[in-house]
Amino acid sequence: MIRVLAIDDEPLALRQLEMYIAKVPFLTLVAGCSSAAAAKPHLEAVDAVFLDINMPDLSGMDFIKSLPDPPAVVFTTAYSEYAVEGFRVNAVDYLLKPFSFNEFQKSCEKLREHFEMKAAMAAKEEDPILHFKADYRTISIDIRKIIYVESMSEYVKIFMEDAESPVIVLYSLKHLIAQLPEDRFMRIHRSYIVALQHITSASRTNVLLDNGSSLPVGEMYRPAFAELLKNLRRI
Repeated sequence: MIRVLAIDDEPLALRQLEMYIAKVPFLTLVAGCSSAAAAKPHLEAVDAVFLDINMPDLSGMDFIKSLPDPPAVVFTTAYSEYAVEGFRVNAVDYLLKPFSFNEFQKSCEKLREHFEMKAAMAAKEEDPILHFKADYRTISIDIRKIIYVESMSEYVKIFMEDAESPVIVLYSLKHLIAQLPEDRFMRIHRSYIVALQHITSASRTNVLLDNGSSLPVGEMYRPAFAELLKNLRRI
């Protein structure tokens, strides 16, 4: 169940939001509020907000920007020019008034998908063990010990801490990167995934790892890798 707030300074619009929320089985309404100030006491008890942008005391956009740890948000407004700004603050969706219940349901599905994705990522973090089938047996890999992964056609070579030789399994780099935490691993080349904690130095075209390996950064991966380097230098 997703716990939500409805926030709108127009009484009829707020009532419509509350009625729509009551019709969605996986939503539960914690409160309906006519202003950002009235909503603040409820924030710790909710997962998401349906939030009007144009409100007299504090706009919905400014309200979300002011929160250090904002809930998921679906913006509602009569003005389409706010759509781009809405997505800049990572809004789950944007509903343009007047909207039908069918449109509201579609936003709710996006909201549910958002939380399902977060739950999947959390589960992935909690279980650091990956299991692979190889030669009629199961090989278990602790992702915390992976240094880097190299693709070899239909196989991957997984280089581990304290291991003299890599583990070789029938798997694809594409499927493997989807199972690794995004904040700890990065695909830098069509043939390589690296564990970020093992990078000792890097340039736009190359990385050096703490086991002495030097790996290339593929051209199509360079923009994302350059952005990562820029963010790391800020820390």
